[in-house]
Amino acid sequence: MTLVHVDDDKLAFAQRQLGTRTKRETVDRALTIAVAVSADDRARTLRWLRENADTFLDFDVLEERERAGL
Repeated sequence: MTLVHVDDDKLAFAQRQLGTRTKRETVDRALTIAVAVSADDRARTLRWLRENADTFLDFDVLEERERAGL
């Protein structure tokens, strides 16, 4: 168990926004959303890198540097 001080006004607002009834349920739902958003952001960024990497990375130079041990 972890004890934390939570601002009552922010907690009440979060409960209304999330439709939760208890502090524990609210914190758990908020953490779940934060993790999902973070994972979503990483997936979106990786997808963008895959689609656009060749426009700003010179793979020939990178390969030469790798072979040279740089």
